[in-house]
Amino acid sequence: MAHNDYFSSRRTIRKYSDHAVSHELIDELLLKASHAPTTGNMQLYSVIAAWSVEDKRQLSPAHFGQPQVENAAVVLTFCADFHRFSRWCEERDAEPCYDNLQSFMAATLDTIAFAQQFNTLAEQAGLGVCWLGTTTYNAQEIASALNMPPLVVPIITLTVGYPAEDGVDVGRLPLEAIRHEGKYCDYSGQRINELYAEKEARADSRMFVKENGKHTLAQVFTDVRYPRANNEAFSEKFISYLQSSGFMPKTL
Repeated sequence: MAHNDYFSSRRTIRKYSDHAVSHELIDELLLKASHAPTTGNMQLYSVIAAWSVEDKRQLSPAHFGQPQVENAAVVLTFCADFHRFSRWCEERDAEPCYDNLQSFMAATLDTIAFAQQFNTLAEQAGLGVCWLGTTTYNAQEIASALNMPPLVVPIITLTVGYPAEDGVDVGRLPLEAIRHEGKYCDYSGQRINELYAEKEARADSRMFVKENGKHTLAQVFTDVRYPRANNEAFSEKFISYLQSSGFMPKTL
């Protein structure tokens, strides 16, 4: 795929072939990805690679049994990591002060930039990638499975392998929906209708509505995929984990 066509035609890949992916290739791509933007050049991230069948199987329940976890050649868990930097401070007669929410956000931004740069590099090298947003739902379980110390939090997981499918074009909102000039311009009901018309008209969107017995695509999101009860339960769970990991005081 020509690089100038890559971004507009990229696809998430959930099914992988049995073609082996070398450790050397993954290391090369991770090294290149480590040149992504960071906060103060602190590189507040780590990545844990699960290659073995057993290691991938151990992670699968935390990702709700999504088949791509065990089907992938390697599963990469990208972590916000202020532990390593704090240890460096301690070894250099400097008192670390990063057990707070601001530091967690800095490390999270570093981690996402690192993971996204790896995602792009991997796909341009012919690999298929699936971005698992389920990581923070069960961060405590993942952290326990991967022996993470305090101030290390799993943020995003990428399953990686050579594609056994082409992936699906899921569509995107038009640029006018996301770009604002000068200041944020709120949306009228008419403008919302215009901006979401193409998304709602897609065959897969209409199928989702029908399969879930709903009247609109928005109801599929609010009532089925990301309902309030789940959002609040997983929020409480993640906040509790952040407190135990040392990034957030228990008084919040």
